[in-house]
Amino acid sequence: MTVERFAISFDRELARLVRRSAAHEPTSAWLADAARRKLRAEGLLEVVNDWELHHGPITISELRAEELRQRKRKRR
Repeated sequence: MTVERFAISFDRELARLVRRSAAHEPTSAWLADAARRKLRAEGLLEVVNDWELHHGPITISELRAEELRQRKRKRR
């Protein structure tokens, strides 16, 4: 795997929280995972926005109904 190095700066408190969360994992691996998750979330948001463009906004009642379906599915 080819890697690329980044020089980044955080405010002191954020840096402390990142290091604590990374714990025994290399900080660079933790940050790479956070970046992947952010990119995945942005991709999902793009899918939702596209769906809403074609079908209209997702309503609160639709979200609640889906949450209920998911809860029932987890119980099985």
